[in-house]
Amino acid sequence: MRDGRRFRNALKLSGLPHHKTLDEFDFAFQPELDRRKVRDLASLEFVQAKSNVAFLGPPGVGKTMLAVALAVAACQAGFSIYFTSLDDLVRNLREAEASGRFAKKLQTYLKPSVLVVDEVGYLPLNRTDANMVFQLVSRRYEKGSIIVTSNKSFSEWGQVFGDDVLASAILDRLLHHCEVVSINGPSYRLKDHVNPKGGDQSH
Repeated sequence: MRDGRRFRNALKLSGLPHHKTLDEFDFAFQPELDRRKVRDLASLEFVQAKSNVAFLGPPGVGKTMLAVALAVAACQAGFSIYFTSLDDLVRNLREAEASGRFAKKLQTYLKPSVLVVDEVGYLPLNRTDANMVFQLVSRRYEKGSIIVTSNKSFSEWGQVFGDDVLASAILDRLLHHCEVVSINGPSYRLKDHVNPKGGDQSH
C-alpha cells in the first residue's frame, strides 16, 4: 500500500501529461513500429545503464505516448522521473538564470533517473537556450537517462539548436548510449477525424 502511495505521489510530481501505459498503446495502428524493441525498452535496462531513448517521427504517431509509458513503467519500478517539453525546459532555465537560480533549477532536470524531454524541434532555439540544453545533456551524460521525442531527424537538429557545432555536441552525448525508435506511420490524432466538409482527408 505504501508503494502504491509513493507511486501515485511520484506520478503527481512528475509533470506527465497523462499516465497511460504500454498496454494502452495501439501497436496495430503502427505496424512498422518495432514492437519487440519497445517491449525490450520496457524492461528498463536502459535506465539501469543510464543510457537514452529517442523516439523520432512526424506529429501524432505516438512518440509522446510511448515516452510517457516508459516513464510510468520506470516510476512503477521505483525510479524517479520528470517530464517536460523542450520549450518549457528552456523557458524555466532562462527565467531561473535571470533571477540567479540557474544552478538550483538545473537540479530539477539533473536529479531524476529518467528525464523525458518532449517535442524537440517544434520551435527553433537561440544559441543561449541551446547552450543551456547542452549543459543539461552533458551533465546527465552517463549519470541518468533521457528520453527525447522529436519530429526532426538528427541531421536537422542543427537548425533546431541554431548551431551545427552545438547540435553535434548535444547529439554526440545523447546518442553515445541510445536506442533510436523511428515511427513513420499515420497520425493517431487524425485517425478518428471526421471532415465536416466531406472532403479528402488524405493529407
